[in-house]
Amino acid sequence: MVLGQEKVSFLNLPTPLEYLKNISEELGIQLYLKRDDMTGLGMGGNKLRKLEYILKEAQNKGATMLVTEGGVQTNHGRLTAAVAAKYNMRCAIVAIGDYPGELSANLLLDRLMGAEVIIKKDDGRPSPEQYKELVKDTVKKYEAQGETVYYIPLGGSDDVGILGYYECAVEVTKQAAAMGIGDARVISAVGSLGTYMGLYCGFHNEDSGLKLTGIAISPFDENKEHGIVELFDGVKEKYGMKISAGLKDFDIEKDYVRGGYNLPSKEVRDAVCRLAGKEAILLDPCYTGKCFAAILDMVMEGKIKKGEKIIMIHTGGAPGLYTKHHRVEFEKELIDGVTILE
Repeated sequence: MVLGQEKVSFLNLPTPLEYLKNISEELGIQLYLKRDDMTGLGMGGNKLRKLEYILKEAQNKGATMLVTEGGVQTNHGRLTAAVAAKYNMRCAIVAIGDYPGELSANLLLDRLMGAEVIIKKDDGRPSPEQYKELVKDTVKKYEAQGETVYYIPLGGSDDVGILGYYECAVEVTKQAAAMGIGDARVISAVGSLGTYMGLYCGFHNEDSGLKLTGIAISPFDENKEHGIVELFDGVKEKYGMKISAGLKDFDIEKDYVRGGYNLPSKEVRDAVCRLAGKEAILLDPCYTGKCFAAILDMVMEGKIKKGEKIIMIHTGGAPGLYTKHHRVEFEKELIDGVTILE
């Protein structure tokens, strides 16, 4: 329980905080990894922390079905499907985009866990407008079938979902202090804002010595700037937090987007291969790979100082490695290490 709010506990917490010796020596920094890819259900990932609190609210409202939204290969959708399956609920995931031509990666896992997936081709209108319409039609459809639907926004990033990463902020603060790195900088990918906001509120409201930097994985435009301030204001009011913050207080690096959301990137693939080869830890090409690629650049650029203590949040997402448009690029670069004998 945090901020007086209850949850449904289905994770094995705390997740490990690991020192990455090989890559640290190579980079000249002290790099640690908070292993939130090891959260359990549905191949794990950061969204499960949010879903512990979201599920409790859904149950309180008598929900029989969870409906959420995201990209075609949404990690959040996969983990919503996992929670729904475990707690005997129906699940539907609505997505705007193109069917990739195969049932693979998160899409395959969604269906294995019984979720229904509705994919609508992008018609060029603003995404929020399209999602709002598609969600409304989907909820109406299932309510007509007798379901009590609980809607979860993109990434579970609302004033309920952030509680999961407020709790994580408390958790990692205790772990870092025990390891003698209580003044480290925490770095996390920033997508739908919920993970970052939960960490920010937790660190500041609980007087943690840890600092926070976000790595934007999609363009951080005026809408995102408005959204992060609006989310903070809503959270502060709802839970009566004493801290204050404005846009300038949120440390978010915006220069490592690599072209846009979930687009193939040579630098990101190289970063994924580098950590896999040095530490046997798998990152994904959308979130954590992009975050680690940014850390590599920030070391070279001097934004991360030599000897600095860094804790990267591993938010999961490994199924993204099997997404077709990423997988084919990895294959081109790695196939030379495969020997096929006749």
